[in-house]
Amino acid sequence: MSFSKPNRSAATLTTTRVTPAPGSGICVTCVDGCEGPCEIGRSALKGREVIYPLPFGKITAGSEKDYPVDFSHFNIQGTAVGAVGIEADSDKATFPAVDTTTTVGADNSIKLKFPVFTGAVGSTDIARINWDEVAIGAAISGVLVVVGENVCGMDPNAEFSNGKIAKSPEMERRVDSYRKWYDGHGGIIIQANVEDTKLGVPEYVIEKLGVEIFELKWGQGAKDIGGEVKLPSIERALQLKERGYIVLPDPTNPAVQKAFKSGGITEFERHSRLGMVDEDNFYKSVEKLRSVGAKYVTLKTGAYRPADLARAIKYASNAKIDLLTIDGAGGGTGMSPWRMMNEWGIPTVQLECLTYRMCQRLASKGAYIPPIAIAGGLSLEDHLFKAIALGAPYVKAICLGRAILTAAMVGKTHGKLMAEKMELEGEDVEEGYIRLFAVGSELKERFGKDFSKLPAGAIGLYSYIDRLKQGLQQFMAGARKFALKYIDRNDIVALTKDSAEISGIPYVMDSDAEEVDKILTAS
Repeated sequence: MSFSKPNRSAATLTTTRVTPAPGSGICVTCVDGCEGPCEIGRSALKGREVIYPLPFGKITAGSEKDYPVDFSHFNIQGTAVGAVGIEADSDKATFPAVDTTTTVGADNSIKLKFPVFTGAVGSTDIARINWDEVAIGAAISGVLVVVGENVCGMDPNAEFSNGKIAKSPEMERRVDSYRKWYDGHGGIIIQANVEDTKLGVPEYVIEKLGVEIFELKWGQGAKDIGGEVKLPSIERALQLKERGYIVLPDPTNPAVQKAFKSGGITEFERHSRLGMVDEDNFYKSVEKLRSVGAKYVTLKTGAYRPADLARAIKYASNAKIDLLTIDGAGGGTGMSPWRMMNEWGIPTVQLECLTYRMCQRLASKGAYIPPIAIAGGLSLEDHLFKAIALGAPYVKAICLGRAILTAAMVGKTHGKLMAEKMELEGEDVEEGYIRLFAVGSELKERFGKDFSKLPAGAIGLYSYIDRLKQGLQQFMAGARKFALKYIDRNDIVALTKDSAEISGIPYVMDSDAEEVDKILTAS
């Protein structure tokens, strides 16, 4: 049985002529004369361009590998007895009474209205184009939004002084659009990689823009190399090469310039460098961020091998990091090598189970355990409950990358269609939004005249999170847990022996065995 689908995918706009062999993904009969719609065939013409999902800048992409264990291999336990966190009274213990707020930060001072936050909305076109929708939607929902890596370095209008960023209109736009709607819940996190650090982005956003939460980035679940984007022009490629990025093919090479002019090369790739984690340097980086004014310092790591996960947890513990986000394989991205997205790294369930074991070991010694967030292929309320339960009591929030962007983009698309319809009919667009969105009237009442300033995508994101909230409240009420802090590992059950072995969660046929025995043997 193959878990993968090599050589053909909607992500790379490739297919096969006939049913492929399960291992290689090549058609069982590869015919001379075929135009080659598969990845091999397209690579014969366009080479390295076929490594990445298409069309760049208009999509997000998620792994399609069917991992042997995922969150569907667990079910949520319900009970008919009692209530935790509220009086066991049917008139009081109703699902709308469930508290879904959470806190992060070493001192628990970052308050979230709901336990989710955005993935890193970085320097890809799709991130830049949809920033206002995501940022404002996150602000009015009371959750965190993350500005991803390379935003200053990619800003075509950025100004530099002695090799350091002096002004970035794009970064300023991103910070300002969130702050206009920020109400004290959530916050904006700025992320940095190797190039960002070299360009002085941390100092710029903390000292000049007043950003309080800064994130060091080791990696993400979709890839174990630096960030990438595609560049449509040789002028842009030359600009970013001059700023210190790796640009392929080399835009300064005359042969490459000629190939681009003739159409043999249609685009360039901008790559970030690999980060090199060193314990002492990590602590120095954290202290430097705090010394220049960062109120909170967070860390994002990817689906690396278990020893690297141990490093992340241990170093974060020693440095008293305010949030550690752990991103498993199986998630998505704006741009990553497609085969890498599917074939490297530890999947989210296994990564979270390893995280739990490591946190338990440190906690048993009295060590500080930072608030932990889990990411990687999560999108709905059952995912949230299971991920919080599987890592309880250490997991405080869930990072939703593609899901949040999807909600924002769909809201934007339908908002545009509704606006066009209302304008054509001579009616008020604001009234159209109230008709279109289930939360429209609620937001109109909340924001009054400012409702008209909300992007449709932001309303769509708010609506999605509102749905997640009620869905999670219903699951929690069924488990009789009336606040997030009461969710524990006993609230889920493993449906297979494999998932039970990996997680330590009881197999369904063994669950509650001792209590069952007491009930049945009682006189």
